[in-house]
Amino acid sequence: MSDRYALVGNPVAHSKSPWIHAEFARASSQDLDYGLLESPLDGFAATVQRFRAAGGKGLNVTLPFKQEAFRLCRTVSERARRAQAVNTLVLETGFGDNTDGIGLVRDIERNAGVPLAGARVLLIGAGGAAAGALGPLLAAAPALLVVANRTVAKAQALVERHRGAAGGVELSARAPGDCGSGFDVVVNATASSLQGAEIPVDSRVLGPGALALDMMYGPAAQGFIGWAQARGARGRDGLGMLVEQAAEAFALWRGVTPDTAPVLAALRERLSAASR
Repeated sequence: MSDRYALVGNPVAHSKSPWIHAEFARASSQDLDYGLLESPLDGFAATVQRFRAAGGKGLNVTLPFKQEAFRLCRTVSERARRAQAVNTLVLETGFGDNTDGIGLVRDIERNAGVPLAGARVLLIGAGGAAAGALGPLLAAAPALLVVANRTVAKAQALVERHRGAAGGVELSARAPGDCGSGFDVVVNATASSLQGAEIPVDSRVLGPGALALDMMYGPAAQGFIGWAQARGARGRDGLGMLVEQAAEAFALWRGVTPDTAPVLAALRERLSAASR
């Protein structure tokens, strides 16, 4: 019988994760089955326990359960501890990790070809997505990293949890209307795209030729990408981040690091064909 893994969340029907992990497994000759597991909003722990009891080996966790997953773990990685959110569970050991941030960093540096070392970076948002991203962004050694959030106290709390990992990075929390200007990389980790809301920052945040990345992908990311491109920035969605964070989870579960480039290219083509 194939080892069983799944994505758990609510909702999950839209997810591309089963296809991504099937491609990783095919390319690396790994025998696994990856499915979707929609949990009741008030039944996450029970859903995880049932999957584990039925022989499930691991879970990816998506909205709105990443913080709850963190609380279920016996042990967690340092990046998950600082984020206080988990998106990858190893069920045999009760270990939890957060692969979102390293997925983001690898997409920016490898796939988009933008070095983060010495860069000026703006991270918009202070929720679970931003929390998962902050530690790995700091580890990439930008010169400056600003976390901008409507509730500044929430951004400040996130910054303080990561203060010990800042090293020589100038790290601060600001309001979106007073977060500075001329950034090399701007990452939208808020739900503004999903909600069709206004862009939460002024265009002056975009430095010349800046990379502006929305963690959403598909139609949900187009508002932010269009806004950035109209102002001379390079717009990018979160599809590469999705593939890269999945690869990190796959490596944690299987001990094999998959090649992400062909999977990302094929996934973009699939989505493009579906939209035509």
